[in-house]
Amino acid sequence: MRILNSPAQANGGNGDRKNLDACTIVIFGASGDLTARKLIPALYHLFKENQMPADFRVVGFARREKTDASWRTELRAALDQFSRTKPVDEKVWAAFANNLFYCQGDLTDDAAYKKLETQLAGFGSGPLRENLLFYLAISPSQFGEVVEQVHRCGLLNKEGSAWQRIVVEKPFGHDLASAQELNRELTRYAHEQQVFRIDHYLGKETVQNILMFRFSNSIFERLWNRESVDHVQITVSEKIGVGDRGGYYEEAGALRDMVQNHMLQVLSLIAMEPPVSLEAEAVRDEKVKLLKSIRELSPADVGKQIVRGQYFAGAVNGDPRPGYRQEVKVKPDSNVETFVALKLFIDNWRWSGVPFYLRTGKNLPQSASEVRIQFRPTPNVLFAAQCGSQLDANALTLRLQPDEGIYLRFNGKVPGTTIDVRPVRMHFSYDAEFGAYTPEAYERLLLEAIAGDATLFIRRDEVETAWKIADAIRTGWERKPLTNREFYAAGTWGPIAADDLLAQLGHTWHEPQLLKKLANQ
Repeated sequence: MRILNSPAQANGGNGDRKNLDACTIVIFGASGDLTARKLIPALYHLFKENQMPADFRVVGFARREKTDASWRTELRAALDQFSRTKPVDEKVWAAFANNLFYCQGDLTDDAAYKKLETQLAGFGSGPLRENLLFYLAISPSQFGEVVEQVHRCGLLNKEGSAWQRIVVEKPFGHDLASAQELNRELTRYAHEQQVFRIDHYLGKETVQNILMFRFSNSIFERLWNRESVDHVQITVSEKIGVGDRGGYYEEAGALRDMVQNHMLQVLSLIAMEPPVSLEAEAVRDEKVKLLKSIRELSPADVGKQIVRGQYFAGAVNGDPRPGYRQEVKVKPDSNVETFVALKLFIDNWRWSGVPFYLRTGKNLPQSASEVRIQFRPTPNVLFAAQCGSQLDANALTLRLQPDEGIYLRFNGKVPGTTIDVRPVRMHFSYDAEFGAYTPEAYERLLLEAIAGDATLFIRRDEVETAWKIADAIRTGWERKPLTNREFYAAGTWGPIAADDLLAQLGHTWHEPQLLKKLANQ
Protein backbone atom coordinates (compact mmCIF):
# COMPACT_ATOMS: atom_id res chain seq x y z
CA MET A 1 0.00 0.00 0.00
CA ARG A 2 1.39 3.39 -1.01
CA ILE A 3 0.46 6.95 -0.22
CA LEU A 4 0.37 9.01 -3.44
CA ASN A 5 0.42 12.73 -2.90
CA SER A 6 1.42 14.30 -6.19
CA PRO A 7 1.82 13.24 -9.84
CA ALA A 8 5.56 12.83 -9.34
CA GLN A 9 5.11 10.86 -6.15
CA ALA A 10 2.30 8.86 -7.72
CA ASN A 11 4.78 7.66 -10.29
CA GLY A 12 7.21 6.56 -7.63
CA GLY A 13 8.85 9.92 -7.04
CA ASN A 14 11.38 9.41 -9.83
CA GLY A 15 9.14 9.00 -12.87
CA ASP A 16 8.59 5.29 -12.31
CA ARG A 17 5.16 3.77 -11.88
CA LYS A 18 3.77 0.47 -10.72
CA ASN A 19 4.80 -2.40 -12.92
CA LEU A 20 1.32 -3.44 -14.05
CA ASP A 21 0.56 -6.31 -16.39
CA ALA A 22 -1.46 -5.75 -19.53
CA CYS A 23 -5.05 -6.73 -18.77
CA THR A 24 -8.72 -6.36 -19.60
CA ILE A 25 -11.25 -4.96 -17.12
CA VAL A 26 -14.76 -6.35 -17.57
CA ILE A 27 -17.48 -4.31 -15.85
CA PHE A 28 -20.71 -6.22 -15.26
CA GLY A 29 -23.52 -3.70 -14.81
CA ALA A 30 -21.91 -1.23 -17.20
CA SER A 31 -25.16 0.72 -17.72
CA GLY A 32 -25.47 1.44 -14.01
CA ASP A 33 -24.89 4.58 -12.02
CA LEU A 34 -21.68 3.33 -10.39
CA THR A 35 -19.95 2.87 -13.76
CA ALA A 36 -20.76 6.38 -14.97
CA ARG A 37 -20.20 8.19 -11.66
CA LYS A 38 -17.17 6.38 -10.27
CA LEU A 39 -15.53 3.62 -12.30
CA ILE A 40 -14.97 5.25 -15.69
CA PRO A 41 -13.93 8.63 -14.21
CA ALA A 42 -11.47 6.77 -11.95
CA LEU A 43 -10.00 4.80 -14.86
CA TYR A 44 -9.80 7.96 -16.98
CA HIS A 45 -7.84 9.79 -14.27
CA LEU A 46 -5.49 6.84 -13.76
CA PHE A 47 -4.86 6.87 -17.51
CA LYS A 48 -4.31 10.63 -17.48
CA GLU A 49 -1.80 10.30 -14.62
CA ASN A 50 0.05 7.51 -16.45
CA GLN A 51 -0.99 4.94 -13.87
CA MET A 52 -2.73 2.40 -16.09
CA PRO A 53 -0.93 -0.56 -17.69
CA ALA A 54 0.76 0.24 -20.98
CA ASP A 55 -1.78 -1.99 -22.72
CA PHE A 56 -5.32 -2.44 -21.41
CA ARG A 57 -8.94 -2.77 -22.47
CA VAL A 58 -12.22 -2.00 -20.66
CA VAL A 59 -15.30 -4.01 -21.66
CA GLY A 60 -18.71 -2.99 -20.39
CA PHE A 61 -21.25 -5.82 -20.09
CA ALA A 62 -24.95 -4.93 -19.72
CA ARG A 63 -28.40 -5.84 -21.00
CA ARG A 64 -29.19 -2.66 -22.94
CA GLU A 65 -28.38 -2.56 -26.65
CA LYS A 66 -25.48 -0.24 -27.39
CA THR A 67 -22.53 -0.02 -29.71
CA ASP A 68 -18.94 0.73 -28.68
CA ALA A 69 -19.43 4.24 -30.08
CA SER A 70 -22.72 4.96 -28.29
CA TRP A 71 -21.35 3.69 -24.96
CA ARG A 72 -18.28 5.90 -25.34
CA THR A 73 -20.53 8.88 -26.09
CA GLU A 74 -22.58 8.25 -22.93
CA LEU A 75 -19.46 7.95 -20.80
CA ARG A 76 -17.97 11.12 -22.28
CA ALA A 77 -21.10 13.05 -21.25
CA ALA A 78 -20.95 11.53 -17.76
CA LEU A 79 -17.31 12.53 -17.42
CA ASP A 80 -18.25 16.19 -17.86
CA GLN A 81 -20.39 15.83 -14.76
CA PHE A 82 -18.34 13.50 -12.57
CA SER A 83 -14.67 14.11 -13.43
CA ARG A 84 -12.71 15.55 -10.49
CA THR A 85 -10.82 17.83 -12.92
CA LYS A 86 -12.53 20.07 -15.45
CA PRO A 87 -12.54 20.60 -18.34
CA VAL A 88 -11.94 17.07 -19.61
CA ASP A 89 -8.76 16.83 -21.68
CA GLU A 90 -10.05 15.92 -25.14
CA LYS A 91 -6.78 14.41 -26.35
CA VAL A 92 -6.48 12.24 -23.24
CA TRP A 93 -10.12 11.19 -23.53
CA ALA A 94 -9.72 10.25 -27.21
CA ALA A 95 -6.74 8.04 -26.39
CA PHE A 96 -8.52 6.52 -23.39
CA ALA A 97 -11.80 5.95 -25.25
CA ASN A 98 -10.03 3.82 -27.87
CA ASN A 99 -9.72 1.18 -25.13
CA LEU A 100 -13.45 1.11 -24.27
CA PHE A 101 -15.68 -1.64 -25.70
CA TYR A 102 -19.23 -2.81 -25.08
CA CYS A 103 -20.74 -6.29 -24.90
CA GLN A 104 -24.54 -6.54 -24.85
CA GLY A 105 -25.98 -9.47 -22.97
CA ASP A 106 -28.22 -10.66 -20.15
CA LEU A 107 -26.52 -11.91 -16.98
CA THR A 108 -28.71 -15.03 -17.05
CA ASP A 109 -28.01 -15.91 -20.71
CA ASP A 110 -25.34 -18.56 -21.37
CA ALA A 111 -24.89 -17.27 -24.92
CA ALA A 112 -23.98 -13.79 -23.65
CA TYR A 113 -20.91 -15.16 -21.88
CA LYS A 114 -19.84 -17.00 -25.00
CA LYS A 115 -20.17 -13.69 -26.83
CA LEU A 116 -17.99 -12.06 -24.17
CA GLU A 117 -15.40 -14.83 -24.49
CA THR A 118 -15.29 -14.31 -28.26
CA GLN A 119 -14.88 -10.57 -27.85
CA LEU A 120 -11.98 -11.04 -25.42
CA ALA A 121 -10.38 -13.57 -27.78
CA GLY A 122 -10.40 -10.82 -30.40
CA PHE A 123 -7.84 -8.95 -28.29
CA GLY A 124 -5.30 -11.71 -29.01
CA SER A 125 -4.06 -14.77 -27.16
CA GLY A 126 -1.82 -12.88 -24.74
CA PRO A 127 -2.44 -11.04 -21.47
CA LEU A 128 -5.36 -8.96 -22.78
CA ARG A 129 -7.30 -12.22 -23.09
CA GLU A 130 -5.88 -13.97 -20.01
CA ASN A 131 -5.29 -11.28 -17.34
CA LEU A 132 -8.84 -10.34 -16.43
CA LEU A 133 -10.35 -8.12 -13.74
CA PHE A 134 -14.09 -8.75 -13.37
CA TYR A 135 -15.84 -5.83 -11.66
CA LEU A 136 -19.28 -6.90 -10.41
CA ALA A 137 -21.20 -3.60 -10.27
CA ILE A 138 -24.42 -5.59 -9.89
CA SER A 139 -26.73 -6.86 -7.18
CA PRO A 140 -25.08 -9.30 -4.73
CA SER A 141 -27.84 -11.79 -5.58
CA GLN A 142 -26.27 -12.06 -9.04
CA PHE A 143 -22.64 -12.54 -7.91
CA GLY A 144 -22.81 -16.33 -7.77
CA GLU A 145 -24.33 -16.77 -11.22
CA VAL A 146 -21.87 -14.42 -12.92
CA VAL A 147 -18.85 -16.06 -11.30
CA GLU A 148 -20.11 -19.50 -12.30
CA GLN A 149 -20.75 -18.40 -15.88
CA VAL A 150 -17.33 -16.78 -16.45
CA HIS A 151 -15.75 -19.93 -15.00
CA ARG A 152 -17.76 -22.23 -17.27
CA CYS A 153 -16.72 -20.34 -20.40
CA GLY A 154 -13.04 -20.52 -19.41
CA LEU A 155 -12.53 -16.91 -18.37
CA LEU A 156 -12.02 -17.57 -14.64
CA ASN A 157 -9.65 -20.24 -13.32
CA LYS A 158 -8.12 -20.99 -9.94
CA GLU A 159 -4.83 -22.09 -11.47
CA GLY A 160 -2.64 -20.91 -14.34
CA SER A 161 0.21 -18.53 -15.19
CA ALA A 162 -2.19 -15.66 -16.00
CA TRP A 163 -4.37 -13.99 -13.39
CA GLN A 164 -8.08 -13.38 -12.97
CA ARG A 165 -9.60 -11.33 -10.15
CA ILE A 166 -13.13 -10.51 -9.00
CA VAL A 167 -14.04 -7.15 -7.46
CA VAL A 168 -17.36 -7.02 -5.61
CA GLU A 169 -19.21 -4.07 -4.11
CA LYS A 170 -21.10 -3.86 -0.83
CA PRO A 171 -23.57 -4.71 0.56
CA PHE A 172 -21.80 -8.03 1.11
CA GLY A 173 -24.71 -9.92 2.60
CA HIS A 174 -27.32 -8.62 5.05
CA ASP A 175 -26.28 -10.80 8.01
CA LEU A 176 -23.68 -13.42 8.91
CA ALA A 177 -25.51 -16.33 7.26
CA SER A 178 -25.99 -14.52 3.92
CA ALA A 179 -22.38 -13.29 3.93
CA GLN A 180 -21.12 -16.83 4.53
CA GLU A 181 -23.28 -18.13 1.67
CA LEU A 182 -22.02 -15.37 -0.63
CA ASN A 183 -18.44 -16.23 0.29
CA ARG A 184 -19.08 -19.88 -0.52
CA GLU A 185 -20.50 -18.94 -3.93
CA LEU A 186 -17.51 -16.78 -4.82
CA THR A 187 -14.86 -19.21 -3.63
CA ARG A 188 -16.45 -22.17 -5.39
CA TYR A 189 -14.80 -21.03 -8.61
CA ALA A 190 -12.08 -18.68 -7.35
CA HIS A 191 -9.48 -18.67 -4.57
CA GLU A 192 -9.98 -16.22 -1.71
CA GLN A 193 -6.84 -14.44 -3.02
CA GLN A 194 -8.72 -13.71 -6.26
CA VAL A 195 -11.66 -12.01 -4.52
CA PHE A 196 -11.39 -8.27 -3.83
CA ARG A 197 -14.26 -7.00 -1.63
CA ILE A 198 -14.35 -3.26 -2.02
CA ASP A 199 -15.11 -0.69 0.66
CA HIS A 200 -14.57 2.73 -0.87
CA TYR A 201 -13.88 4.18 2.58
CA LEU A 202 -10.53 2.37 2.61
CA GLY A 203 -9.50 4.27 -0.52
CA LYS A 204 -9.74 7.65 1.17
CA GLU A 205 -6.39 9.33 1.61
CA THR A 206 -6.59 9.96 5.34
CA VAL A 207 -7.90 6.46 6.08
CA GLN A 208 -4.84 5.05 4.33
CA ASN A 209 -2.61 7.48 6.17
CA ILE A 210 -3.76 6.14 9.56
CA LEU A 211 -1.17 3.34 9.46
CA MET A 212 1.57 5.70 8.27
CA PHE A 213 0.72 8.22 10.96
CA ARG A 214 0.55 5.64 13.74
CA PHE A 215 3.56 3.49 12.99
CA SER A 216 6.07 5.98 11.56
CA ASN A 217 5.78 8.63 14.30
CA SER A 218 7.19 7.50 17.62
CA ILE A 219 5.84 10.51 19.52
CA PHE A 220 2.30 9.30 18.87
CA GLU A 221 2.74 5.52 18.77
CA ARG A 222 4.00 5.40 22.36
CA LEU A 223 0.85 7.27 23.46
CA TRP A 224 -1.51 4.99 21.52
CA ASN A 225 -2.68 2.82 24.43
CA ARG A 226 -4.79 2.62 27.59
CA GLU A 227 -2.20 4.43 29.70
CA SER A 228 -2.53 7.68 27.70
CA VAL A 229 -5.88 7.46 25.92
CA ASP A 230 -9.07 8.20 27.85
CA HIS A 231 -11.50 7.33 25.05
CA VAL A 232 -11.89 7.41 21.25
CA GLN A 233 -14.72 8.92 19.21
CA ILE A 234 -15.41 8.01 15.57
CA THR A 235 -18.05 10.12 13.84
CA VAL A 236 -19.48 9.70 10.34
CA SER A 237 -22.24 12.28 9.94
CA GLU A 238 -24.35 13.00 6.86
CA LYS A 239 -26.39 16.13 6.08
CA ILE A 240 -28.58 14.25 3.64
CA GLY A 241 -31.61 12.17 4.54
CA VAL A 242 -32.44 8.84 2.94
CA GLY A 243 -33.96 10.59 -0.08
CA ASP A 244 -35.07 8.13 -2.75
CA ARG A 245 -33.31 5.23 -0.95
CA GLY A 246 -36.19 4.64 1.46
CA GLY A 247 -36.82 1.12 0.17
CA TYR A 248 -33.16 0.17 0.60
CA TYR A 249 -32.95 1.81 4.02
CA GLU A 250 -35.98 -0.09 5.28
CA GLU A 251 -33.95 -3.26 4.70
CA ALA A 252 -30.55 -1.99 5.76
CA GLY A 253 -30.76 0.80 8.32
CA ALA A 254 -27.72 2.73 9.54
CA LEU A 255 -26.21 -0.32 11.27
CA ARG A 256 -25.93 -2.39 8.11
CA ASP A 257 -25.34 0.58 5.81
CA MET A 258 -22.47 2.23 7.71
CA VAL A 259 -21.39 0.53 10.94
CA GLN A 260 -20.86 -3.07 9.78
CA ASN A 261 -18.46 -1.97 7.03
CA HIS A 262 -17.09 1.58 7.00
CA MET A 263 -16.98 2.31 10.71
CA LEU A 264 -15.65 -1.04 11.87
CA GLN A 265 -12.97 -0.81 9.19
CA VAL A 266 -11.84 2.59 10.47
CA LEU A 267 -11.94 1.28 14.05
CA SER A 268 -9.75 -1.68 13.13
CA LEU A 269 -7.11 0.58 11.55
CA ILE A 270 -7.14 2.98 14.50
CA ALA A 271 -6.82 0.26 17.15
CA MET A 272 -4.96 -2.66 15.49
CA GLU A 273 -1.50 -3.83 16.55
CA PRO A 274 1.51 -3.14 14.29
CA PRO A 275 1.62 -5.65 11.42
CA VAL A 276 4.86 -7.54 10.81
CA SER A 277 5.02 -5.93 7.35
CA LEU A 278 2.89 -3.88 4.96
CA GLU A 279 2.06 -6.97 2.95
CA ALA A 280 -1.68 -7.33 2.43
CA GLU A 281 -2.15 -10.45 4.55
CA ALA A 282 -0.07 -9.09 7.43
CA VAL A 283 -2.20 -5.94 7.62
CA ARG A 284 -5.47 -7.85 7.26
CA ASP A 285 -4.40 -10.39 9.90
CA GLU A 286 -4.11 -7.59 12.46
CA LYS A 287 -7.44 -6.05 11.44
CA VAL A 288 -9.20 -9.38 11.95
CA LYS A 289 -7.50 -9.90 15.34
CA LEU A 290 -8.73 -6.47 16.41
CA LEU A 291 -12.30 -7.14 15.33
CA LYS A 292 -12.26 -10.45 17.18
CA SER A 293 -11.05 -8.61 20.30
CA ILE A 294 -14.18 -6.44 20.47
CA ARG A 295 -16.11 -7.53 23.54
CA GLU A 296 -19.16 -9.62 22.65
CA LEU A 297 -22.53 -8.01 23.19
CA SER A 298 -25.38 -9.83 24.92
CA PRO A 299 -28.95 -8.52 24.46
CA ALA A 300 -28.62 -6.85 27.88
CA ASP A 301 -25.33 -5.22 26.80
CA VAL A 302 -26.99 -3.90 23.64
CA GLY A 303 -29.54 -2.10 25.78
CA LYS A 304 -26.75 -0.39 27.74
CA GLN A 305 -24.11 0.19 25.05
CA ILE A 306 -25.96 0.75 21.78
CA VAL A 307 -28.32 3.58 20.89
CA ARG A 308 -30.39 3.80 17.74
CA GLY A 309 -32.29 6.83 16.54
CA GLN A 310 -34.66 8.02 13.83
CA TYR A 311 -35.12 11.56 12.54
CA PHE A 312 -38.43 13.37 12.49
CA ALA A 313 -39.23 16.52 10.51
CA GLY A 314 -36.87 19.43 10.98
CA ALA A 315 -34.45 21.61 9.05
CA VAL A 316 -30.79 21.22 8.09
CA ASN A 317 -29.15 24.64 7.77
CA GLY A 318 -32.56 26.18 7.11
CA ASP A 319 -33.56 23.53 4.54
CA PRO A 320 -36.84 21.83 5.64
CA ARG A 321 -36.65 18.03 5.82
CA PRO A 322 -39.48 15.50 6.20
CA GLY A 323 -39.39 12.89 8.92
CA TYR A 324 -38.07 9.42 8.05
CA ARG A 325 -41.55 7.92 8.29
CA GLN A 326 -42.74 10.42 5.67
CA GLU A 327 -40.01 9.47 3.17
CA VAL A 328 -40.89 7.59 -0.02
CA LYS A 329 -41.15 3.79 0.37
CA VAL A 330 -40.87 3.98 4.17
CA LYS A 331 -43.48 2.36 6.42
CA PRO A 332 -45.49 4.91 8.44
CA ASP A 333 -44.70 3.02 11.67
CA SER A 334 -41.12 2.05 10.78
CA ASN A 335 -38.63 1.39 13.59
CA VAL A 336 -35.62 1.39 11.24
CA GLU A 337 -32.67 3.35 12.60
CA THR A 338 -31.28 6.37 10.74
CA PHE A 339 -28.76 6.96 13.55
CA VAL A 340 -26.60 4.60 15.58
CA ALA A 341 -24.26 5.27 18.50
CA LEU A 342 -22.13 2.53 20.03
CA LYS A 343 -19.90 2.15 23.05
CA LEU A 344 -17.50 -0.71 22.38
CA PHE A 345 -14.66 -2.18 24.43
CA ILE A 346 -11.63 -3.97 23.03
CA ASP A 347 -10.45 -6.75 25.28
CA ASN A 348 -6.72 -6.80 24.64
CA TRP A 349 -3.66 -5.53 26.49
CA ARG A 350 -3.38 -2.23 24.60
CA TRP A 351 -6.97 -1.05 24.96
CA SER A 352 -8.31 -2.71 28.11
CA GLY A 353 -10.93 -0.45 29.72
CA VAL A 354 -10.84 2.25 26.99
CA PRO A 355 -14.30 2.98 25.55
CA PHE A 356 -14.60 3.45 21.79
CA TYR A 357 -17.60 5.55 20.83
CA LEU A 358 -18.93 5.30 17.27
CA ARG A 359 -21.83 7.28 15.80
CA THR A 360 -23.33 7.79 12.37
CA GLY A 361 -26.59 9.31 11.21
CA LYS A 362 -28.65 10.94 8.49
CA ASN A 363 -29.93 14.53 8.48
CA LEU A 364 -27.26 15.76 10.89
CA PRO A 365 -25.96 19.37 10.81
CA GLN A 366 -22.98 18.63 8.55
CA SER A 367 -21.35 15.90 6.51
CA ALA A 368 -18.06 14.93 8.10
CA SER A 369 -16.00 11.90 9.05
CA GLU A 370 -13.36 12.04 11.74
CA VAL A 371 -11.59 10.12 14.50
CA ARG A 372 -10.86 11.89 17.80
CA ILE A 373 -8.32 10.42 20.21
CA GLN A 374 -9.05 11.95 23.61
CA PHE A 375 -6.08 11.71 25.96
CA ARG A 376 -6.29 11.36 29.72
CA PRO A 377 -6.38 14.65 31.63
CA THR A 378 -3.44 15.78 33.72
CA PRO A 379 -3.70 15.43 37.52
CA ASN A 380 -6.01 18.11 38.82
CA VAL A 381 -3.48 19.71 41.19
CA LEU A 382 -1.42 22.43 39.46
CA PHE A 383 -3.73 24.70 37.46
CA ALA A 384 -7.16 23.68 38.72
CA ALA A 385 -7.61 26.64 41.09
CA GLN A 386 -6.65 29.26 38.48
CA CYS A 387 -8.05 27.65 35.32
CA GLY A 388 -10.89 25.42 36.43
CA SER A 389 -13.01 24.12 33.56
CA GLN A 390 -10.91 26.01 31.00
CA LEU A 391 -8.21 23.35 31.36
CA ASP A 392 -9.07 20.98 28.54
CA ALA A 393 -7.82 17.46 27.89
CA ASN A 394 -5.49 17.02 24.93
CA ALA A 395 -6.98 15.52 21.79
CA LEU A 396 -5.77 14.40 18.38
CA THR A 397 -8.27 14.46 15.50
CA LEU A 398 -7.86 12.72 12.16
CA ARG A 399 -10.26 14.31 9.70
CA LEU A 400 -11.22 11.83 6.96
CA GLN A 401 -13.57 14.11 5.01
CA PRO A 402 -14.04 16.84 4.00
CA ASP A 403 -10.91 19.03 4.41
CA GLU A 404 -8.74 15.97 5.00
CA GLY A 405 -6.15 16.57 7.66
CA ILE A 406 -5.01 16.16 11.25
CA TYR A 407 -5.10 18.56 14.17
CA LEU A 408 -3.74 18.43 17.70
CA ARG A 409 -5.55 20.19 20.56
CA PHE A 410 -3.58 21.26 23.62
CA ASN A 411 -3.66 23.98 26.30
CA GLY A 412 -1.85 27.28 25.89
CA LYS A 413 -1.46 30.29 28.18
CA VAL A 414 -3.24 33.44 27.08
CA PRO A 415 -0.73 36.32 26.92
CA GLY A 416 -1.01 38.68 29.88
CA THR A 417 -0.34 39.05 33.56
CA THR A 418 -2.91 36.49 34.69
CA ILE A 419 -2.78 32.72 34.38
CA ASP A 420 -5.53 32.19 31.84
CA VAL A 421 -5.57 29.10 29.65
CA ARG A 422 -7.20 28.44 26.32
CA PRO A 423 -7.31 25.29 24.17
CA VAL A 424 -5.37 25.84 20.94
CA ARG A 425 -4.86 23.71 17.83
CA MET A 426 -2.05 22.77 15.49
CA HIS A 427 -3.34 22.00 11.99
CA PHE A 428 -2.12 19.81 9.17
CA SER A 429 -4.08 20.04 5.91
CA TYR A 430 -3.53 17.66 3.01
CA ASP A 431 -4.59 20.29 0.52
CA ALA A 432 -2.21 22.94 1.88
CA GLU A 433 0.74 20.57 2.27
CA PHE A 434 0.53 18.42 -0.85
CA GLY A 435 -1.42 20.52 -3.33
CA ALA A 436 -4.47 19.66 -5.35
CA TYR A 437 -3.59 16.13 -6.48
CA THR A 438 -5.57 13.79 -4.25
CA PRO A 439 -6.81 10.63 -5.99
CA GLU A 440 -10.43 9.66 -5.52
CA ALA A 441 -11.03 6.48 -3.51
CA TYR A 442 -11.99 4.44 -6.57
CA GLU A 443 -8.80 5.46 -8.38
CA ARG A 444 -6.68 3.98 -5.61
CA LEU A 445 -8.80 0.87 -5.23
CA LEU A 446 -8.92 0.10 -8.96
CA LEU A 447 -5.17 0.61 -9.23
CA GLU A 448 -4.50 -1.77 -6.34
CA ALA A 449 -6.89 -4.38 -7.76
CA ILE A 450 -5.11 -4.26 -11.13
CA ALA A 451 -1.79 -4.61 -9.30
CA GLY A 452 -3.12 -7.50 -7.19
CA ASP A 453 -2.49 -5.72 -3.87
CA ALA A 454 -5.34 -6.67 -1.51
CA THR A 455 -4.28 -4.45 1.41
CA LEU A 456 -7.18 -2.03 0.95
CA PHE A 457 -9.76 -4.77 0.41
CA ILE A 458 -11.73 -6.81 2.91
CA ARG A 459 -10.94 -10.46 3.53
CA ARG A 460 -13.55 -13.16 4.06
CA ASP A 461 -12.99 -13.49 7.80
CA GLU A 462 -13.11 -9.70 8.21
CA VAL A 463 -16.56 -9.58 6.65
CA GLU A 464 -17.87 -12.46 8.73
CA THR A 465 -16.45 -11.14 12.01
CA ALA A 466 -18.00 -7.72 11.40
CA TRP A 467 -21.37 -9.34 10.68
CA LYS A 468 -21.20 -11.23 13.99
CA ILE A 469 -20.97 -7.88 15.78
CA ALA A 470 -23.85 -6.37 13.76
CA ASP A 471 -26.03 -9.46 14.20
CA ALA A 472 -25.59 -9.37 18.00
CA ILE A 473 -26.83 -5.76 18.00
CA ARG A 474 -29.83 -6.56 15.82
CA THR A 475 -30.71 -9.45 18.12
CA GLY A 476 -30.72 -7.05 21.07
CA TRP A 477 -33.08 -4.71 19.18
CA GLU A 478 -35.50 -7.46 18.18
CA ARG A 479 -39.16 -6.54 18.69
CA LYS A 480 -38.21 -3.43 20.69
CA PRO A 481 -39.84 -0.19 19.45
CA LEU A 482 -38.00 3.12 19.45
CA THR A 483 -38.43 5.17 22.61
CA ASN A 484 -39.07 8.92 22.76
CA ARG A 485 -35.43 9.52 23.72
CA GLU A 486 -34.34 7.84 20.48
CA PHE A 487 -36.06 10.25 18.07
CA TYR A 488 -34.25 13.39 16.92
CA ALA A 489 -35.14 16.38 14.80
CA ALA A 490 -33.51 16.63 11.38
CA GLY A 491 -30.69 19.15 11.66
CA THR A 492 -29.63 18.17 15.19
CA TRP A 493 -26.76 15.91 16.31
CA GLY A 494 -28.92 12.92 17.13
CA PRO A 495 -31.16 11.68 19.92
CA ILE A 496 -30.86 12.51 23.61
CA ALA A 497 -30.17 8.83 24.25
CA ALA A 498 -26.83 9.21 22.44
CA ASP A 499 -25.78 11.90 24.92
CA ASP A 500 -26.91 9.67 27.78
CA LEU A 501 -24.65 6.92 26.44
CA LEU A 502 -21.51 9.01 26.92
CA ALA A 503 -22.69 10.57 30.14
CA GLN A 504 -22.51 7.14 31.79
CA LEU A 505 -18.72 7.62 32.02
CA GLY A 506 -18.71 11.42 32.21
CA HIS A 507 -17.96 11.96 28.51
CA THR A 508 -19.56 14.19 25.89
CA TRP A 509 -19.67 14.08 22.09
CA HIS A 510 -17.39 16.48 20.23
CA GLU A 511 -18.91 17.94 17.11
CA PRO A 512 -16.77 17.82 13.95
CA GLN A 513 -15.36 21.21 12.98
CA LEU A 514 -14.27 22.32 9.54
CA LEU A 515 -10.47 22.51 9.42
CA LYS A 516 -10.50 25.37 6.92
CA LYS A 517 -12.71 27.37 9.30
CA LEU A 518 -10.47 26.55 12.26
CA ALA A 519 -7.36 27.60 10.35
CA ASN A 520 -8.86 31.06 9.83
CA GLN A 521 -9.76 31.58 13.49
